[in-house]
Amino acid sequence: MKKNNPIEVPEGLKQVVLHACCAPCSSAIVEWLLNHDIHPTIYYYNPNIFPREEYEIRKAESKRHAESLGITWIDDDWQHDDWLGCVHGLEGEPERGNRCERCFEMRLTAAARKAVELRIEWFATTLASSRWKRLDQIERAGRAAEAAVPGAHFWAQNWRKGGLQERRNQLLKEYGFYNQLYCGCEFSMPRKDDE
Repeated sequence: MKKNNPIEVPEGLKQVVLHACCAPCSSAIVEWLLNHDIHPTIYYYNPNIFPREEYEIRKAESKRHAESLGITWIDDDWQHDDWLGCVHGLEGEPERGNRCERCFEMRLTAAARKAVELRIEWFATTLASSRWKRLDQIERAGRAAEAAVPGAHFWAQNWRKGGLQERRNQLLKEYGFYNQLYCGCEFSMPRKDDE
């Protein structure tokens, strides 16, 4: 690892299953990985996104981005009812509260399983690039997923470092990505009385 590099790469990491929440958040991360000889497999598993139309738009953008780079892209489809069951009882939690951590754990456990299935040792998530998410929750969720899935190792990386946030904004414009205005679930949607 280079001394001035704020991204800490585990020894020997050459492949990673990258759970991607959306194309804008994954774009700079994918670019960084490719520039550092790390091959990502994009894993799109976001059953939290609501409504279905929103999910399909975000999915199409993620797939378009991966295909433009020749990267393997895997979709585990919507499964929104499973997600609702997972967060049942936490619907009234505020953003960045317990519902979010439970959601992260569900999605990252699926990513860990996919990594093991593909015989890729490491998994990571683009959720850790968003300033709207709590890094401690993401790390706890990733560690819980790692513990639940033998053979999977979570790369707990803060993807806001190293100019990646600025690069994300540049790539958003370069690719003309759809840029969502809320986290994704119905409980995070802006309400008329919030405007």
